[in-house]
Amino acid sequence: MADDAGQDKRKQHRARQSGVKADKKKVKAKLDSNQKEPELTARQRNPKAFAINSAQRAERNFRRKEDLTAKKQHIPVVDQTPDEPPPVLIAVVGPPKVGKTTVIKDLIKTFTRTNVTEIKGPITIVTSKKRRITLLECNNDVNSMIDVAKCADLVLLLCDASYGFEMEIFEFLNICQVHGMPKIMGVLTHLDMIKNPKQLRKRKKELKHRFWTEVYDGAKLFYLSGLLHGEYLRNEIKNLGRFISVMKFRPLQWRGAHSYLLVDRMEDVTNTDQVRRNPKCDREVVLYGYVRGVPLKQEHMVHIAGLGDARIDELSVIPDPCPLPGTEKKRSLLEKERLLYAPMSGVGGIVYDKDAVYIELQGSHSHSHKEKSAEATEQEELVNKLIDKKATMDQQMEQQEFRLFSDGAPIKSKDFRSDDEAAESSDSEDDEGEDSGLEAAASDDEEEEEFDSNDWRGENSDEDEDADGQAADSEDGSSGDEEYQSLGNIPTGSETEDDEEARVLASNMSWKTNLAQKARDAFLQRHSESKNLMRLVYGVYNQSERSREDQGDQEDANDSDEELGGLFRVAAKKQSEQLKDKDIRDKEERCFFEYQGDATRDWLSEDNKLLIKNCFVTGKWKASEDAENLLKMDDMSDADSEVYGDFEDLETGEQHSGKPKSKPEDADDSDKEEAKPQESSASGKRKMTRVEEENLTKADLMAKKLKLKAKFDAEYDNTGEKGGEEETGRITGDHSFYEDLKADAQKQSELNKSEFAHLDNEFRIQIEGYRPGLYVRLGFKTIPAEFVEHFDASYPVLVGALNMTEENVGYVNCKVKKHRWYKKILKTGDPLIVSMGWRRFQTVAIYAKVEDNFRHRYLKYTPNHVTCSMTFWGPITPQNTGFLALQTVRQDQDEMKRLGFRIAATGCVTELDKSSQIMKKLKLVGHPFKIYKKTAFVKDMFNSSLEVAKFEGAKIKTVSGIRGQIKKAHHTPEGSYRATFEDKILLSDIVFCRTWFRVEVPRFYAPITSLLLPPEQKSHWQGMKTLGTLKRERALQNEAQLDSMYKEITRKEKIFRPLTIPKALQRALPYKDKPKMAPEHAKKSLERVAVINSPYEQKVAKMMKMITTNYKDKKNRDRLETRERMKKFREKKKSEEASKMKRQKELRKKVSRAISKVRGKQTK
Repeated sequence: MADDAGQDKRKQHRARQSGVKADKKKVKAKLDSNQKEPELTARQRNPKAFAINSAQRAERNFRRKEDLTAKKQHIPVVDQTPDEPPPVLIAVVGPPKVGKTTVIKDLIKTFTRTNVTEIKGPITIVTSKKRRITLLECNNDVNSMIDVAKCADLVLLLCDASYGFEMEIFEFLNICQVHGMPKIMGVLTHLDMIKNPKQLRKRKKELKHRFWTEVYDGAKLFYLSGLLHGEYLRNEIKNLGRFISVMKFRPLQWRGAHSYLLVDRMEDVTNTDQVRRNPKCDREVVLYGYVRGVPLKQEHMVHIAGLGDARIDELSVIPDPCPLPGTEKKRSLLEKERLLYAPMSGVGGIVYDKDAVYIELQGSHSHSHKEKSAEATEQEELVNKLIDKKATMDQQMEQQEFRLFSDGAPIKSKDFRSDDEAAESSDSEDDEGEDSGLEAAASDDEEEEEFDSNDWRGENSDEDEDADGQAADSEDGSSGDEEYQSLGNIPTGSETEDDEEARVLASNMSWKTNLAQKARDAFLQRHSESKNLMRLVYGVYNQSERSREDQGDQEDANDSDEELGGLFRVAAKKQSEQLKDKDIRDKEERCFFEYQGDATRDWLSEDNKLLIKNCFVTGKWKASEDAENLLKMDDMSDADSEVYGDFEDLETGEQHSGKPKSKPEDADDSDKEEAKPQESSASGKRKMTRVEEENLTKADLMAKKLKLKAKFDAEYDNTGEKGGEEETGRITGDHSFYEDLKADAQKQSELNKSEFAHLDNEFRIQIEGYRPGLYVRLGFKTIPAEFVEHFDASYPVLVGALNMTEENVGYVNCKVKKHRWYKKILKTGDPLIVSMGWRRFQTVAIYAKVEDNFRHRYLKYTPNHVTCSMTFWGPITPQNTGFLALQTVRQDQDEMKRLGFRIAATGCVTELDKSSQIMKKLKLVGHPFKIYKKTAFVKDMFNSSLEVAKFEGAKIKTVSGIRGQIKKAHHTPEGSYRATFEDKILLSDIVFCRTWFRVEVPRFYAPITSLLLPPEQKSHWQGMKTLGTLKRERALQNEAQLDSMYKEITRKEKIFRPLTIPKALQRALPYKDKPKMAPEHAKKSLERVAVINSPYEQKVAKMMKMITTNYKDKKNRDRLETRERMKKFREKKKSEEASKMKRQKELRKKVSRAISKVRGKQTK
């Protein structure tokens, strides 16, 4: 930014003067100076020493360096920062009880050495010679967070380190990502709650990496270690202030196209009597703030966030309440620079309340009886008198008395009548035809005011003004101010009545003076407002004007190289004079007036005929307009038509000789002749005439084209890079394009700033608008009374200007995606709160999916992790504008616990249209009742033959996939039709017809008016509720629909007819496939007879059962004993193996030790 120019200068590196490194450099410099060519570098003297060892490594290093350079590059943006930029808006955001107010107080104390007891509203402070900052505390409210994210330049995101990042921080970061990401700096507080140093380091690392995940890698995170006497440590706050002071900001897209301001002061200027009669009447409100973004204009509508759209009734500039140091002159040497401006917080000497203004008179110690200066005593008395007055100024003026003599009656102000009022009353009694001198003067004054803004006489040349200035002032009856002043200075008591009558008579007769001059002026004025037909038909026919225009054309040709892209073009002094002369010429008819009407032109003379001869079809045309010359230029520019080399025409046998490469003498002569007029034109800056252009030869035209091509090559070919490589010997990347872009942006920025710099401030405001950085006063009418009654300075008031298209309302088509942290899916038809542009409003959205044929298919719910189309009725907003959607903005704890993350969806605007094309699929179902091969009659799909006629030719399909087409309506039953299919269908088939019908988007748009609510309800704004919310509140349930209920599916088992094989086929079948003739009544197997054992057999069976049981138990015991024995054996084997391995290990150690001793002796 421009204001950071003085702060960006870094400390220069100080080279070492002593030490090993300095000594090496001195020896090296001495050796370099002893060389034969000391001006050459070491690389140039000995290039082999700097040659690359590996081409691959050199390529890798070069590529890495270029990648790093490309990462640092960004698209250059034209710097639109004014000379005196608005204060940098710094928002302090965070959950409750994290120390936002304490941070703001400490920053204010660091910069201004002032203690502020209460933080309410924006606070502007001066931090350096070229920078001011505005500190703003953001409430824990979604509406406040959205408005702050739209206007903040820098965000201090406070977090309680002992607790961690809370949900409000993630919500605010998502809001910033949608509306344009400002600079974000994290600040960790409550670090003194973590006592363990190791745990503290771990906590810092965790929070830092989580913060980097949300913002970007390397985002700055400050640590405020703790409180001391209720304040943060001074060095930590000072470091935070230093980072804030040198922070640079990149312009955002939305703010770079719109003007806005943050209100830091509000006044209600409504008539008190009107408020007394009707306390709920609409108010007249005045808002104050710094303009930001782009210049603000009064004709634009604005949107007050939380209130609605409004039309600016009054817009004016007022002196800056907190100017930069040195920009404003001090009224006295003792006056201090104002470093702090916080009207809503009661700082700065004046407190602005809802209906009063309080002047701060310091504390009781200031009223001690010390010696005061005369000026201070007088000021104090004046203020005390103003405070003691109970009546208004008008009442006091009426009660004023004046006594001429000590014993005379007092003359009261209300009984006094001036001479002017007496004259007006006497004039009103006279006839309407008579006009007094005072009324004539007043009417003349009104006429002068009417012609002040757009007076054609002000456009005359300076010579005419000098010549006729005095005569017009002394004689013209409409002179205005001077005559009014002379009449107003008439003394009432010193002059006689005769003089007064003579003066009045002179003023009455003043209209007769200089009638010829007035007639001429009136005639010229009438013709200045009409089109000059003579000039439109005949063009320039005056010789002096022709020579003047030729001279102007040459200068335009010379200045054409200075044309720049962007907003403006560099203009020469002659050009402005030419425009002025053109305006004067267009306001005079030259056939009647030749230089103030001294002579007329005779169009019958031959000299005058020659002037307009070429304006007709039979005359000479310009080379660029004559058809013959244009065809000649096309033929000559065709390079392929030239003949090179000798060839023979095969049809005629004629020999053709090619064009020789050497130029003939006549060509050289023509080049010389061509060079002469070029030299003469370069010396005298003369443009080539029409006759010379017509007489150009082919060689001249080709030389002209070659010259233009050489100029183009010289401008666009990249020749500077090669020269640089030859000088340095290094391989450098091609960065000229990026450097040219930066240079163009810088040049455009300087041109934009210098274009209006020389203009007067008021005139500049009329042309450009109220530029950023100005402190303005905005007046509004018909503002609801609740805005004033429930005004709370802790809630930000953001006023954003709307462009012409953004004032309209229509269908807005967006690309939207449900946020992955939002628990619920979004349903079509539910009300949704959208934050888009400057606005926050509630609307009803319809979701759709864009299919391959670009049809918008209706969706009942939003899909997960996939974008879909959303259409709603709302304000027209430019494409690619980001927005976010919420289902509620209430700060309700139960609601927040239920929802968790409150941001439901994010997206951007894709299309603006006055209509919507969302189609919903509808399946019509029918059943066939007659089937004839591939023809079937279908019923139950339509209700009348008229409906069938509308769907003739429509495609239909059965559940089994057989396709068909509707043909004609059938008479019975009503609504049935005949259809053909590609195959025979069954009576059990169901026939479908897929159709689409258009879904209407509800026209519902309700701005959020949270600023009209009482302070305790500002965070509980409630709009239209969803159907589910209403049912939950009233404990209602949907009535069960029979068609939608799940039913048990009972399918009858299909009974197939028995298979009958023809007898002829049975005879042809082999024996194994022939049906066997089994007996018709086969005998069933007999049931088994029960056997009853004898008593002896029962005893034997019982004994055998006992023996079997005993055997099984013994087997089981043996199995368990074997398992235990095997377990002990394995443990024993394992211990023996371990001892064996231990012995082997010790043995290996002994062997290795002995071997090493032997080797050691051998080495010795």
